Amino acid sequence: MFTVDFKDVSTSGLHTSPVAEALAGLRANEARYFMNKYKHEFTVVPASESQETLDYVNKILKEERDITFAARPLETSHFQVENIKFAYVFYEDGLSVNVMYTVDNPKKRAVGFKLSDGMEIPKELEEKFKFAKQKSKLAGTIRGSFFIIKGEY
Repeated sequence: MFTVDFKDVSTSGLHTSPVAEALAGLRANEARYFMNKYKHEFTVVPASESQETLDYVNKILKEERDITFAARPLETSHFQVENIKFAYVFYEDGLSVNVMYTVDNPKKRAVGFKLSDGMEIPKELEEKFKFAKQKSKLAGTIRGSFFIIKGEY
């Protein structure tokens, strides 16, 4: 398990990504958000050690939107803060997928996609999603999109 430091950004665990620096910034941006909003330390584990999290995220992607990513998952994170379960997958191509699943409110459940600076939109998402841009000191320009989860998981 690796605790993500958003003050001293590290590419640890992401070295094989062609956009490792930007992906590390994106991951650090998430860590800063959770520390500031929830006082929660954002930790990640290698994807090879987190099949349950991968299966959960993949099931939602497949059943909700028939999406299966070709990119190799590098790391995951899975935790609950307050009444919200979060699951993250960071992919080698620079993509970050997160599932936000509010335990007691079916109207507040979504899957988010964030693209690291410098990566192309994955072909699995082209033409299906519009991406909004957001500036980040840690990650440069982040392009993001999302969809609402309709099913129960």
